[in-house]
Amino acid sequence: MKVLTTTQLKDMLKGGALNLEINKAYVDSLNVFPVPDGDTGTNMNLTMQSSIKMMDDCSEDNIGDISQAFAKGALMGARGNSGVILSQIFKGFSAVLKENKELTTKVFARALKNGSHIAYDVVTSPKEGTILTVIRLVSDYALKVAGKKQTFINFFEAILAEGEKVLSKTPEMLPVLKKAGVVDAGGRGLLCILYGMYNVLAGKEMVAEVVPETDTATNVAQENIEHEFENLDDIKYAYCTEFFIINLFQKTTLSDIDKLRDKLQKIGDSLIVVGDLDFVKVHVHTNNPDKALGYALQLGELGQLKIENMLEQNREIKRKKKEAEHIPPKPVGLVSICTGEGIATLFKELRADAILEGGQTMNPSVDDIIKLVDGVNAETVYILPNNGNIVLAAEQAKELTKANLVVIATKNIPQGIAAAMNFDPNADVDTNLDRMTNAMANVRSGQITHAVRDTEMDGIELHNGDIIGLYEKTIVASGQDVNEVAKSVIEKMADDDTAAITIYYGAGLTEAVARELEEQLIDEYPFHDIIVCEGGQHHYFYFISVE
Repeated sequence: MKVLTTTQLKDMLKGGALNLEINKAYVDSLNVFPVPDGDTGTNMNLTMQSSIKMMDDCSEDNIGDISQAFAKGALMGARGNSGVILSQIFKGFSAVLKENKELTTKVFARALKNGSHIAYDVVTSPKEGTILTVIRLVSDYALKVAGKKQTFINFFEAILAEGEKVLSKTPEMLPVLKKAGVVDAGGRGLLCILYGMYNVLAGKEMVAEVVPETDTATNVAQENIEHEFENLDDIKYAYCTEFFIINLFQKTTLSDIDKLRDKLQKIGDSLIVVGDLDFVKVHVHTNNPDKALGYALQLGELGQLKIENMLEQNREIKRKKKEAEHIPPKPVGLVSICTGEGIATLFKELRADAILEGGQTMNPSVDDIIKLVDGVNAETVYILPNNGNIVLAAEQAKELTKANLVVIATKNIPQGIAAAMNFDPNADVDTNLDRMTNAMANVRSGQITHAVRDTEMDGIELHNGDIIGLYEKTIVASGQDVNEVAKSVIEKMADDDTAAITIYYGAGLTEAVARELEEQLIDEYPFHDIIVCEGGQHHYFYFISVE
């Protein structure tokens, strides 16, 4: 097998996507911070699924057009930094394939190398020990051996062996990986794709890596469901039904959860049932939401119930699109990406024209961001990503939106709120950039969550389930009481110049617990403004803002 046909190329790319899909949970488990929202594998998987869809829609039958469609799908579906970097690898990869009529190991090696160049270019300050290192060194080695390894089987065996060597060294390149006792998640995801390609060509079975035990009840949001309401002309199941099963009955077993999954599969599709005996998340498209709820009530109580009529949503989207065609764009708009009903409401009060639900474990794709921005119908749109893992996707969307997109690189919710408070729709772009970036720079941000594995990080020994406090990307406190950990973090954030402390409590806490913290802070900081708001965010008990 020295020259691949178009069919073999497509099968190989699908094999890469499949192997990543069955190993996405394992890749997620390699995220450095032991927090319940590691999503590298999920983001890369969703990026690859978008690639496969666009490749399958391509009517051409040559390696150039097929690879170009695959790369375009990767860009449009790119989620998170890992997804964006992966999309750039395939962008460079496809550019080389488009210039060649045959796909040999030499062409494949040059394509990998070009993918490495393009990926490095998109990252402002590349760090070694990441997916970038893996693609660079693997592609360098591929160029060396392509002349000797002219059959694809031998070629892949050589570069995969080299890839494992490179990946094993990533903890020596990034001390934070060594502290966490893991290799780079993005690098492992890339190797999963290459292994999948090899497995298809060699006729080998895909193998799923064993996922370390974690708190599965808090990882359920890693499954990100896309609602493509613009493409629902032929809807088989009309109602998008989502809910949690909480306070499960003592008689409920793990087998009952499996049986629930089987029952729901018979009445709908787009099914996700994830969790354990503490907590289960359910998502299903069905024409019988009453049956879905009835099945679930046999296991426990229902929480956060949401049923959406996708037929009506489709009609409404079409109506708004039709109306928008006749409405001239307004001068300026503001959009925000966030999670949590309370936080979304706050951004709306701060004059955001549109909100896109997203954040950790729910990184929106480049295409999602384009639709969000274009939906505002404004000449200039400011976007607040509010997550460091979304900024890169927002930057990629700049070249593809109808509007002049201005990215305010907010990396967390407190920064986004501060920036939104200083947004002036009547000011020019330079003035707003200056005001908003200065405002976000003056905010100190902390988060309270919990550990999902045993590890030692930042000099703190952690155990699965411990409450942990983060400040400036560093774990600065841990314990068993959420409010005590929060106070410890605030003590490290506040100083003599502090005037206000704002707390946003998440879906995992009651208002009573948050008010207890408020009272304690008022006693400890009598000369500060103490503000407690309902955020509704998942995974994080508190977002903390100190100004």
